[in-house]
Formats: sequence, C-alpha cells, structure tokens
Amino acid sequence: MKESILEDSSEKEMSFIDHIEELRWHLLRSAAAIFVFTIAAFLNKRIIFDYVLFGPTRDDFPTNRFFCWLSEKVPFIDMCSENLDYKFINTDLAGQFMLHIKMSFVMGFVLAFPYVFWEFWRFIRPALYSNEIRSTQGIVFLTSILFVLGCAFGYFIIAPFSINFFYSYSAIEIAQNFISIDNYISNVISMVIPTGIMFELPMLIYFLSKIGLVGPELLKNSRRFAYVIILFALAVITPQGDMISLILISTPVIVLYEVSILVSLRVSRQYAEDFD
Repeated sequence: MKESILEDSSEKEMSFIDHIEELRWHLLRSAAAIFVFTIAAFLNKRIIFDYVLFGPTRDDFPTNRFFCWLSEKVPFIDMCSENLDYKFINTDLAGQFMLHIKMSFVMGFVLAFPYVFWEFWRFIRPALYSNEIRSTQGIVFLTSILFVLGCAFGYFIIAPFSINFFYSYSAIEIAQNFISIDNYISNVISMVIPTGIMFELPMLIYFLSKIGLVGPELLKNSRRFAYVIILFALAVITPQGDMISLILISTPVIVLYEVSILVSLRVSRQYAEDFD
C-alpha cells in the first residue's frame, strides 16, 4: 500500500448500539430540517402554488416564452403553447388543504436535500478509508448540484412539454379537458423529483464502481442499449411528437451517461494505483 488504509487507527471502535444511536440523531436532525423548510413552504402558499407549481401553465413562463419565440423564428418548429385556457377543478371538500400540506412537505424535502445528504454522509464517512475520503472531497456539493440541476431540467423542460401536450390533446372534440388540481400536481411532482434523482446517475455509478458491481468496460459495451432505453423512456414521458423535442430533452441524459463512464474509469484507475 502507498498510504495508510485507516484514517485514524487509534479511533475508538463503536458498538452496534452506538451506531444505532448515532444514526438516530442524524435522522432526527434531517427530519427537523425538512420540518423547518416544510413550515416555510406552508407559509408561502402563493409562491409555491401560483408561481412554482402552476408556473408551466403561464404564458410568461420562461420555457413557454422561449419556444414561442423559437417557433416564430424557425418555420418547421411548432412548440408554442400560447393562449391555452387551462381549467382546473377540485372535487374534494378538504382537497386543497390536503394538497397544501402535501406540497409543503415535498418542497421541504427538496429544499432540505443538501442538508439531509450531508447528514447521511457524516454517518457513513467514518467507515471509509482515508484514500476514499480524499477521493470523495466535495461529494455533498456535487450531489446537491446534480439533484438541483435534475429538478430544474424536469421543471423547466419536461414539465412544460408534457403539460402542454396532454392538455391540448383531444381524442373527442365534444369533450373538454377539466383537470383536477390533485392530478396536475401529482404529474408535476412525477416529472421533477424523479428527474432530480435520475441526474444522480454519475454518483450512483461512482458507488457501484467502488464496490465492483459495474466497470467502465461494462458501461461502454452497454452504451447502445442504454441510449435506446433513455430515448424510449423520454419518448413516453414527453410525447411531444417531434424529433427536435426528443433530442433536446435526451441530450443531457446521454451526456450524464458518458460522464458516468468517465467516473467509473477514474474509480478503476484509483483502485489499481492503491494496490499497485
């Protein structure tokens, strides 16, 4: 070995009960952070609902304005969704109140995610070797950034595409679309949060490479199948119907896959150097 394996060989061993107690405090602090952000979101109802959740339905939403401008400049592109008369309904007596609580919790989790991951990292960090700790400097920052970028991608790109397409789609002309706010918000959440998690692919590949489940060669050899799966999944999520939209949405995901290959390659090289 070129370096010491243990960060501190004199560090006191913790019993199983001590680990459980330590985990309990990390979970409690994480829950407290989520609770604080949930309360803050609950008290800012107008911002959360009018400007965030229902933002993609507004003509002045940045994505909607950009694609209307692009549709005017490029004749063969038709992505503008101006003047859609959205109509939303609530069918439950306590529906809006329960949605208010639900969305406050979701926003609380999203806002508290960097701190929650930091608590998770503090719990597992003592179990790592010194060389592993040095190679994961900035992991909390990178993980948080990837999650935020993924949520932003889902919110500003996938959500407007899907919402505008499905609302304007009509199979029966005599039927009008009146969407329940519960269904609308559930769809927005399903487009934003999973996309944030999907953007954690490089970090997932990093840990899988660390434990030897995947390697750069496997990822390279599976590249074609991965691309097909990515394109198919995004075509289902955002059925806008044109190739330009699909390319626009799939490009960041494909880039993330290529970044994951580089991450796995770096892990393999570090592993070879440590045992050289």
